[in-house]
Amino acid sequence: MEQPNILMSYLRVTQHMSQQFRNHFGQLNLTFPQALVLTVLGEGEAVPISTLAERTGSANSTVSGIVDRLEKLGLAQRQRSETDRRVIYVCATEKYHALRAKTATDVSGYFNDILSDLSQEDREQVAKALRLLDEALTRWEAGEGR
Repeated sequence: MEQPNILMSYLRVTQHMSQQFRNHFGQLNLTFPQALVLTVLGEGEAVPISTLAERTGSANSTVSGIVDRLEKLGLAQRQRSETDRRVIYVCATEKYHALRAKTATDVSGYFNDILSDLSQEDREQVAKALRLLDEALTRWEAGEGR
């Protein structure tokens, strides 16, 4: 039996997803990284930039630049901590919440919409396969896969 070409399947899927995200969020004048940061901010309370970076898998400096652009768009706002003046929190603005209420600006919600044609069983299989791939890559990075 022929081995499945996982790499090519992965590349095609990421290309499709990138195109879908660019098309959708581009109509909202947002980049995918901006939408991802807004998704985290839309989850609730203000968070430090370091937390945003961790949750989006980005560097603090990258997230700081994204927040700069989101502030210019009126979608995010920085707030200095009242207890520790060194800490800066970021939160979504009312303008963002109004935009989110009108359209799918939540990355995970939009992704779920894309996958809505799949059966529950198929979605579970995709999730399991991605978890397995993530675990294999994590082991490889830790030097356990060599």
